[in-house]
Amino acid sequence: MPFDILKLLRLKNRCKTGLALSGGAARGMAHLGVARALYEKGIRPDAIAGTSAGAIVGAFLADGYEPDELLEIIMGKRIIKYLRLSFRNSGLLNMSGVRSIMEELFRAKNIEDLKIPLYITCANLNSGEAEYFNKGELIEKLLATASIPGLFAPVKINGSLYADGGILDNLPVKPLQNKCKKIIGVDVNYTGPVDKIGNVKSVLERSFHLSIRAKIEAKAKQCDLFIDPDELKGYSLTDISRGREMFDIGYRKAKEMLAGSNEFN
Repeated sequence: MPFDILKLLRLKNRCKTGLALSGGAARGMAHLGVARALYEKGIRPDAIAGTSAGAIVGAFLADGYEPDELLEIIMGKRIIKYLRLSFRNSGLLNMSGVRSIMEELFRAKNIEDLKIPLYITCANLNSGEAEYFNKGELIEKLLATASIPGLFAPVKINGSLYADGGILDNLPVKPLQNKCKKIIGVDVNYTGPVDKIGNVKSVLERSFHLSIRAKIEAKAKQCDLFIDPDELKGYSLTDISRGREMFDIGYRKAKEMLAGSNEFN
């Protein structure tokens, strides 16, 4: 029957493994450690979906960079030095320096030119909906998904303003569903109990992640393997100087989870 043939073709064309990477700013360095553990296990994603830092890491992996290679590049560049104060009404900082680094490093110009299909999650501030870009100018979409409201000005794309995808979907499993046979989700934002909360920045950070915890828990259940390194609780969104430590935490946690997973053994 035609329906059965079409269904068979769709199943045949599904990717083997999809990788969903959360936002988390500097804690996104743990995503690279997870990727190294996956690669060592012989698991290479056939599709990647990411939000904010997860989208940036995913884009570099999709562009052909190896996890350890990317770790050295990021730690060498000290990306924070390239942020430029702008004091515009819509945001305190702009991304001109980060854009210049991306233009230097990325080989692909458009998302569809990447070696691995990539979905970049952005929040459309006009429509109030999450959008998952898998085509178009790469750097433009990456800057949009990393534009934290209040810190960075939103990015205008096709007449709409776009900001950090974490506002609406911080673990983008959705674009991988019905496309991939197995989905691995990685969340680098610890939401378990903490003994001490410090300054206003840490209060705001903690409040945001607690507010989306229920959504993340629901997304975790949609993954065949969910990796959430709890050792990251001691790291803030701006701890880029401790990137190697976070890389190692992600690596160890992924190794542990893979060893105990029936799905990937």
